[in-house]
Amino acid sequence: MSPKFTARHARRTAAAVVTAALLVPLAACGNDDDGDSKKDDGGKKDVSLTVLAASSLTDVFATAEKVYEKEHPGTKITVSPAGSQELAAQVKQGSPADVLVTADTKTMDGLKGETGAPTVIAKNRLVIATREGNPGKVKALKDLADPKLKVVLADDTVPVGRYSKQVLDAQKVTVKPVSKEANVRSVLSKVELGEADAGIVYKTDAATATDKVDAVEIPDDQNAVASYPAATLKESKNGEAAAAFVKWLSTPEAQKILRDAGFQKP
Repeated sequence: MSPKFTARHARRTAAAVVTAALLVPLAACGNDDDGDSKKDDGGKKDVSLTVLAASSLTDVFATAEKVYEKEHPGTKITVSPAGSQELAAQVKQGSPADVLVTADTKTMDGLKGETGAPTVIAKNRLVIATREGNPGKVKALKDLADPKLKVVLADDTVPVGRYSKQVLDAQKVTVKPVSKEANVRSVLSKVELGEADAGIVYKTDAATATDKVDAVEIPDDQNAVASYPAATLKESKNGEAAAAFVKWLSTPEAQKILRDAGFQKP
């Protein structure tokens, strides 16, 4: 082997060793996060949970998420409210989410292949929401049949719409609504804005607008009970954290938040 070749080979070998030495610390400084999660000082990963929740849970879950985040540092809760049928469609379409809470068991049961075992966390009942001061003098379900009244209901595909139809049919009351809405909050909004004289909503929704609507109670023997099941989504990338949140919804603290908002015990 010539001296010239030996010197060239030695220089290349030395260069390779230097390059490898430089790459080791660079690799050690690379991104050690998994997806969008970040590690806190304790070595635990921060988690962001998306909770698909029935529209009637909008206000109470806004409170619940703040309490949960305070008690569970590193966990961020994002509540995405909509009608239960809309939420079911989102789940079937593969929208990224971690937890689902619907306003009826029927919708949840239709997603058995997509969720974990559901747990009922609360119940609710219906009331008749009227414009402030109740100018239409609505006192009972039968009064909603008055053709002079502008009545708005939720669509039959929405849990509150099905419950409304159930109680009206049971009392043999025929109502011709001026519109059928996609969720309970839309029904409430129509009454609040004076676009309707009355509408059937959950008791808890009417309680969020006491300065704009009056609530006419429906007797228990004429009413319907809405159950709210919560479940993890099987496609969640944060299964353990999602299960912890669902479990927390049944704790005394979470149940008090729900009770304070007018929801009934499960």
